[in-house]
Amino acid sequence: MNKIIKGDRVIVLAGKDKGKSGIVTCIKGSKILVDGINLVKKHVKPNPARGVEGGIIVKSLSLDISNVAVLNPSTNKADRICIKFIENENGAMQRVRVFKSSGVIVNTLEG
Repeated sequence: MNKIIKGDRVIVLAGKDKGKSGIVTCIKGSKILVDGINLVKKHVKPNPARGVEGGIIVKSLSLDISNVAVLNPSTNKADRICIKFIENENGAMQRVRVFKSSGVIVNTLEG
């Protein structure tokens, strides 16, 4: 189970975009797609049957999930996440994600 989910703000730990941050848009297995990170230029041939215009497009490629970490907004640094179970007002146990350094619940920081 991944502790990084869609919509998290992450920071890149390794690669050509090291130090940049962005929002997670897609997760498939051990690959992660971050908006505005790992951009490449792709040459596209025109295809009139499909209505595709030729040229050079800029697209974002996936990164390995081990090369990113969740960004802690209070410290503005990369942080690890752990899973804790807390009791809600109904008396049921609820699973929450928590920053390891501060113990703050991650979901409340995102809005």
